[in-house]
Amino acid sequence: MSRKMLWIIRHGETDFNRKGMVQGRGMDTSLNDTGRAQAEAFYQAYRHISFDKLYISALVRTYQTALPFIREGISFVKHEGLDEFNWGLFEGRSFGEFHHDYRTLLANWKKGDYDAKPPQGESPNEVASRQQLVIHLLEAEQAENILICMHGRALRLFLCQLLQRPYSEMDNFEHSNLSLYLLQWKEGGWQLLKSNDTAHLSLL
Repeated sequence: MSRKMLWIIRHGETDFNRKGMVQGRGMDTSLNDTGRAQAEAFYQAYRHISFDKLYISALVRTYQTALPFIREGISFVKHEGLDEFNWGLFEGRSFGEFHHDYRTLLANWKKGDYDAKPPQGESPNEVASRQQLVIHLLEAEQAENILICMHGRALRLFLCQLLQRPYSEMDNFEHSNLSLYLLQWKEGGWQLLKSNDTAHLSLL
């Protein structure tokens, strides 16, 4: 168990990312040209790692990001537990359209109200519940190197769970498209080795 590593990446760029629009669980968007280049750059930087297993969300942008590794024949699991937050009525709109409501929502989460959610969307407690299904699978995995591709806000919550930190600390975990978080299992818990690492994108 001490050698088990989680390589957790956010998907590559989409046009929604570029335009500052909300995607969420209900927007099954594809990578744009930059996102595909980011995915290839990550693959070239880490293809030497013998990944035993891949975990991706049910949304196509994570599949496209992991595709270079999937083409190698690495076994992968598609799991809805890794999907992005459902942002409800915020999805498909620019952040500027509901900036006040969004900031209020984040403030409520920071105060510990993990049941707060956007209209017709999901709360941190609801997302954490489905993420727990994935965490149980990871704990049972015998694989040593596991690559996980998921989404920005969901990634923040996922890290809080893995590192046993309160959900109010979600925003401490910065991320950008195709950034990497590396965790190692040691002494009965996960330890963080790399945070929001984008060195593999330096040549783009």
